[in-house]
Amino acid sequence: MQDNLNHIDYTVIIIYFGFLVFLGLYLKKKASASLEDYFLGGRKLPWWALGVSGMASFLDITGTMVIVSFLYMLGPRGLFVELRGGVCIVLVFLMLWVGKWHRRSGCITGAEWMVYRFGEGAGGQFARIVQSVAVIATTVGMLAYLSKGVGLFLSTFIPLEPIYCTLILLAVATIYTMVSGFYGVVFTDLFQSGIILIAVFTISIMAFVKISDVASFAGVAEQVTGSREWMSCYPQWKTTMPVGREYEPFKYLFLVGFFYLVRNIFGGMGDGFDPKYFGARSDRECGKLTFLWTWLMMFRWPMMMGFAVLGIYLVNEHFPDMTVLAQASDLIKDYFPGIDKSRWADTLSSIRLHSEPAELVVGLQNILGENWATKLNLLGFEGNINPEKILPAVILFNIRPGFRGLILVALLAASMSTFDSTVNKTAGYFTRDLYQRYFRRRASNRELIYASWFFIVVLVGLGFALAYITESINEIWDWLVMGLGGGLLIPIVIRLYWWRFNGGGFAIGTVVGLLAAVAQKAFWPMLVANYGWPELAGWQMFLIMASIGLAASVLGTYLTRPTDRKVLENFYRSTRPFGLWGPLRKLLPIEQQIKVRQENRNDLLAVPFTLAWQISLFLLPMELVIHNYRAFWITLPIFLVGLTGLYFLWYKNLPED
Repeated sequence: MQDNLNHIDYTVIIIYFGFLVFLGLYLKKKASASLEDYFLGGRKLPWWALGVSGMASFLDITGTMVIVSFLYMLGPRGLFVELRGGVCIVLVFLMLWVGKWHRRSGCITGAEWMVYRFGEGAGGQFARIVQSVAVIATTVGMLAYLSKGVGLFLSTFIPLEPIYCTLILLAVATIYTMVSGFYGVVFTDLFQSGIILIAVFTISIMAFVKISDVASFAGVAEQVTGSREWMSCYPQWKTTMPVGREYEPFKYLFLVGFFYLVRNIFGGMGDGFDPKYFGARSDRECGKLTFLWTWLMMFRWPMMMGFAVLGIYLVNEHFPDMTVLAQASDLIKDYFPGIDKSRWADTLSSIRLHSEPAELVVGLQNILGENWATKLNLLGFEGNINPEKILPAVILFNIRPGFRGLILVALLAASMSTFDSTVNKTAGYFTRDLYQRYFRRRASNRELIYASWFFIVVLVGLGFALAYITESINEIWDWLVMGLGGGLLIPIVIRLYWWRFNGGGFAIGTVVGLLAAVAQKAFWPMLVANYGWPELAGWQMFLIMASIGLAASVLGTYLTRPTDRKVLENFYRSTRPFGLWGPLRKLLPIEQQIKVRQENRNDLLAVPFTLAWQISLFLLPMELVIHNYRAFWITLPIFLVGLTGLYFLWYKNLPED
C-alpha cells in the first residue's frame, strides 16, 4: 500500500513538531517559576494574546470533522445542530458577565474558587474536592473525543492504524504541554493561529470558485445527500438525515436547534472557570478578549463549509452509483461477522494497509474499482458515506502534495491547541486543589511541577482508553454535552445566582449528577441491547440527568449547614452578581447598589443582541461560500442590529482599566 503523503508533506509536519519541541524547551524555565506562572502565565499576558489563544483552543480536528459532517449532510443549516457546542454560545456569557465575575475572585482554578464562594469549612472543602474530580472526569471524556477524531483523521494519510496515529500525536502533545505550561499554551496558539488562517482562506476560496453554477451544485448536493433543502440557511421542522442511530435524532431540526440553544444559554450562565479569565488583568480585558475570540471563531465556518462543498463534489465524482457502498459494507461484515461499530475504522484501516484477506480485497476491487483502498476511507458502517471522514478525504483527494502538509499542520495545530489548554487547566485542579491542598501542603515548586507531569500522563492515558471503546465521535460528544453536561450543569449554574446554595449542596448535587451520567453511559446501552429498553435521545438524556442534579442540589443544600455569613458578604461585595441575592445586596451603599443594578441590567439586555450578532456572524461567510446571496442579504440586517445593540448596551459601558 502506497503512502498518502509525500516527502514534502512529511517535511512540513516534521518542521512543525520540531518547532513545538524548541518552543516548549525555551519556555520551560519561565513556566516553572511558580504555579501561577505555570497555570496562568503570571497574570501578565495581554488580552489580545488571550483572545487569539481562546480561538485556537476552541478549534480541533475532532470538532472540525464533526461540524464538517453536519454541514455536508445539511448545508448551512448544520450550524443549528452545532448550537450544542460548535457555535460556542458560552462566549456570549463569558463576554457579558461570567468571565469578569470569576476574575474578581483572584483565584487560580475553579476548585479554589469554591472556597472563595463557600468558605474554608467542610462545605467549601467538600465542594473544592468534588469540583476537581468533576473537571477531571469531564476532561477524560473530552480527551476521548479528541483522541477518537485524531485517529480517524491521521490514519487517512499515514500508513498506520488509527490507534497508533492517536498514540503518536498524544505523546508529542503530552510532552509539550507538561514542559511549557500556560505560557506554551498561549504562545503556541499565537503561532498556530496564523497557520489556521492560511487554511481558512485557501479552502474557502477553493470551494467558492468550485461552484460555477449554483443550480447545478444544488442538484449535485441533493443527489449526494438526499436533502432537497441543502442550500437553505434556516432550520426546517423536519429534514432528511442519513441512516444511523447517531444521526437520525437530528431530523427534527428546528426542535433540536431550539433545545440546544436553550440548553447552552442556561449552561453558559454557569461557565467562567477558564484560566484566561483568572489570568486577565481587568474586567475590561475579560470582555475585550472574548469579543476578539468570537470574531476569530467566525473564520472556521467558511473553511468548514468549504470542506463540505468540496466533499459533495468528491463523493459525486467517486461514487456515481451510491449502491456500491452498501455492497462493500455487507461484504466486509460477511468476512468479519459480529464486527462492532467501534472497531469499524480500525478494520477498514487494516484491510487498506495490508490488503488482507486476499479474497475480500478482490471482492472490494470488483465493487469499488481500481482505487478501492482510498475509497474505503469514506465507507460507513451502515453502508453509506461516513460523514465524519469527509474532511480527511477532501484533503487527500483535493489538496496538492506539499500544500496538503500545510493544511494538515493547520488542523494538527488546532487540535494541539485544544489539547494543551484542556490538559493544562485540568492539571491545575489536581496539583493546586488536591495534591498541594490535601497531601503535600509544603511541597516545593519543583515537586508540584513533577506531580503535575505525572497527573497529565495518567489523564491522557484514561482519555485514550475511553476513546478506544467508543463507536463514533458524535457518540462521545453527545454524551459529554447531554449526559455528563446535564448531570453537572445545575450546581454549576445556581452557585452564582442563589445566596442560600452552599458547599454541601454543590458537592452532593455534583457527585450525584456525575454518578448518574457515568451510570447512564455504562449501563443504558446494555439495557437497550439485552432487554429492548428504548434508547435515550439526547434531550431525554439531558432532562433526566439535569433533574437528578437539581433534586440532589436542593436536597443537599437544606440538609447541610448554610455558608458562613462573612464568606457570603465577601463574595457578594467583590463579585456583585445578579439573581437571588436580596439579603446581601442591601449591604452595599445606595450609590453602589444603583451602579450594580445598572451594570447587571445592561448585561442582561445585551444577551439577545449578542446572540443575534454571534449566530449571524457565523452564518454570513458560509452563505457567501455557497453563493446564496439572497440569504446573505436577509442575515446581514440581523447581524447589524445585534452589533449595534451590543455596542450601546455592553461596549460603551465597559469599565476603564
